[in-house]
Amino acid sequence: MVTNVATALIGIGDMWIVGRLNDAATQGAVDVGARTFAILFTVMNFLKTGTTGLVAQDGTREGVAAQHATLLRGLAIALGIAALLLIAKPLLLPALLGALGAQGEVLGAARIYADIRYWTAPGVLLNLALIGYMVGRRQMKAVLLFEIAYNAVNVGLGLWFVLALDMGIAGIGWSSFIAEYAKLAVVGLFVWRGAPGLFGTLRNTAVLRWASLKPFLGVNRDLFLRTVILMIALGALTRLSAERGPEVLAANGILYQMFVFTALLLDGFENAAQVLNGERLGAKDRRGFVAYVKAILLRSLAAAGLVSLGFALLADPVLASFAATEGVRIAAQDSALWLVIIPFAGVAGFVFDGIYVGASWTRALLATMAGAGVVFAASLWLTWGWGNAGLWFSFTLFLAIRAVFQLALMPRLLSRTFGPR
Repeated sequence: MVTNVATALIGIGDMWIVGRLNDAATQGAVDVGARTFAILFTVMNFLKTGTTGLVAQDGTREGVAAQHATLLRGLAIALGIAALLLIAKPLLLPALLGALGAQGEVLGAARIYADIRYWTAPGVLLNLALIGYMVGRRQMKAVLLFEIAYNAVNVGLGLWFVLALDMGIAGIGWSSFIAEYAKLAVVGLFVWRGAPGLFGTLRNTAVLRWASLKPFLGVNRDLFLRTVILMIALGALTRLSAERGPEVLAANGILYQMFVFTALLLDGFENAAQVLNGERLGAKDRRGFVAYVKAILLRSLAAAGLVSLGFALLADPVLASFAATEGVRIAAQDSALWLVIIPFAGVAGFVFDGIYVGASWTRALLATMAGAGVVFAASLWLTWGWGNAGLWFSFTLFLAIRAVFQLALMPRLLSRTFGPR
């Protein structure tokens, strides 16, 4: 299951490490910095999800050579976007930090962290395409090992840099930088050694011609815009938290990282849906496609129940272990109930995301996310007087209503793709 939110998982380790410094402003700064890159890099997650769905379909339609071609297109686009991001850094990074509402001491510390971590952009984007290729080829065990090692290196280096070398928030940024490029080196070597025909595909210039790139870009355009809406919603959560002061910002940062942990556990079902349903669509097998939808949904709901139970029993001590100050602990624990509710609100949407991506129903996926975004904005306005509870109610509603919209569109999409029953 450890495949889909590695960029955000770095934020979990960073938040825990900075909690050892016992400073709410610094912890808030790491939350702002981590959320900045959750926005920036998760927007680019289409490189992974789009590659996974197309590689899975290629496996039942055209074979290994087509899968290699899809990977090369993903890597080429990743390099192009990374170059643009680096060129835009002087303007883009200050704009992102400002949009999240950081001020004063929090903003100064966030700049130190963000300035270092921004340079991981090429590594992050190339890794997204490589991991997407591996997931599409069902190489889940290898992905699991790489992600565990990647996060272990990040946390280990972070502890050493911050606590032993006293590098402060800069040490957290450098640990993320080193971990990302170490991951790129190892994953790149693994993919190269496991794809003996890749060099031949690389020499085929037709792979990167516009006619070949256009279908890949069409799928990824919709996924990109869908993710932009998601990141706007997450950015609003951070900005509105910042308006309530450093302690609420830090507390909500911890709660958000627990949401990321929930997604980490449950997004494995999204990966399964991308691959299995993508394969069934490639084989034009409607019955198998529907059977996988039902089976994955049932298993994901059972897993959500276990995650919720875990939070019901352990939320208070877990939140206390992350908190930098007593005020942050109290604020986080006051909102702990949402950690019990969110797994059920989010899991169906995760599964439907995988189904829609695997089937290349990306335009419909974009439409459902846009609809959920409108509901989220309206809920934030209507529940403003509820304080922090209003923020988390609106975010939970955003997750749940997205799944409702996706379920409502499913019969029409099935008929359009496979024909009437």
